[in-house]
Amino acid sequence: MMPGGLSEAKPATPEVQHIADEVKPQFESKENRTYGTFTAITYKTQVVNGINYFIKVQVCNDDYVHLRVYKGLPQEDQQPSLVSFQTGKTRDDPLTYF
Repeated sequence: MMPGGLSEAKPATPEVQHIADEVKPQFESKENRTYGTFTAITYKTQVVNGINYFIKVQVCNDDYVHLRVYKGLPQEDQQPSLVSFQTGKTRDDPLTYF
């Protein structure tokens, strides 16, 4: 684990893409726009009372956003929720706690 309890960055998995897809409507609503491309690239996790996912998402050719998504414990059966996000990122920007 890195400082702040974040895992090392890993390539996005189908599960992480599914989480990104689940919060896409929340993100689009907050940004007041829609995105044709929404591809999870890499992610980090932080174990809390559930899991925080920090996901780098490609939204067009060279435009990326970082999403912080909270997913509760399995027994809570909650949908993932978008906690925070950062826009205007590049492919090379590191995922950090925000």
